[in-house]
Amino acid sequence: MSELRHDALTGRLVLLAPGRAARPHTVAPPPVDADAVAACPFCPGHEEQTPPEAQRTGPGVAGEPGWRVRAFPNLFPIVGGADPGPGGAGAHEVVVLDPDHDRDLARLDDGAVDELWGVLRDRARAHADAGLAHTQVLVNHGRAAGASIAHPHAQVISVGLVPPLVADGCARFAAAGTDLVLADAAVAASTGSGVLDGPVVAWCPAAAASPSEVRVTAVTAGPRFADAPDADLFGVGRAVRDVAAGITAVYGAVAYNVVVHSAPHRSAVPDARFHWYVTVVPRVSTIAGFELGTGLLVNTLDPVVAAERLRAASAGGTP
Repeated sequence: MSELRHDALTGRLVLLAPGRAARPHTVAPPPVDADAVAACPFCPGHEEQTPPEAQRTGPGVAGEPGWRVRAFPNLFPIVGGADPGPGGAGAHEVVVLDPDHDRDLARLDDGAVDELWGVLRDRARAHADAGLAHTQVLVNHGRAAGASIAHPHAQVISVGLVPPLVADGCARFAAAGTDLVLADAAVAASTGSGVLDGPVVAWCPAAAASPSEVRVTAVTAGPRFADAPDADLFGVGRAVRDVAAGITAVYGAVAYNVVVHSAPHRSAVPDARFHWYVTVVPRVSTIAGFELGTGLLVNTLDPVVAAERLRAASAGGTP
């Protein structure tokens, strides 16, 4: 039975339609494009193939191996570059998660996770100090999630304007008069779609737009990712790692997106009530013609079932 749900946090309408999951699939998947590690520009020893680094952790000197996390400008930026046009000013950086070509977010240990998220926060702060209005932090893992290079990496993209979805989110918070993120987490906890509990919480939202979409936040998080204290930042980073590992356990080596939602650095839009959080979305479904034509998103997996599977995976059980 289908059910229309409204997501108070994003304003979107979602049709929960579990029956759609049983339909047959006869279209062959695209062939796997194996990445040649020897030619990977993000691997140690190939530092000269990237622009000069903006930040690194680990021993060694700039432009040489020895790093653990490495940030540098994107060679093919969405914004910024040598000669940006009107509205195109900004900064677009790559942050390589680990020297190991095959160590993705789900496989990082606690120390590596903390170091990575510290660099992501540092880059967001640097762009805020440079006067840019908003920073988007994200991980596109796998081709279906938008990655063009297999070596696991994050991106930090800062723009000179407040994007419409960000402005709408801040305005929605201000109008609600309540913390929409924690309210959404509370609904999940009461209905059985919570994934992790404690100072950092993770849950499958009731109006999840796709199967096994997960939100993660620190209970005490403020409005801006760039201002997050270490306890909140590292707690969220480790929880996101655990969620990514759970998704891999449930679905196998699927693509996924990690998106940080934060109030802008500078905006006339009220944001005092905003609560920064992270969304993890496995790419196991596709936005098709119905969604494009109507604006209604379709989710074929009940969030309660999705959360049960992720909890079982994190506990070492059978998803």
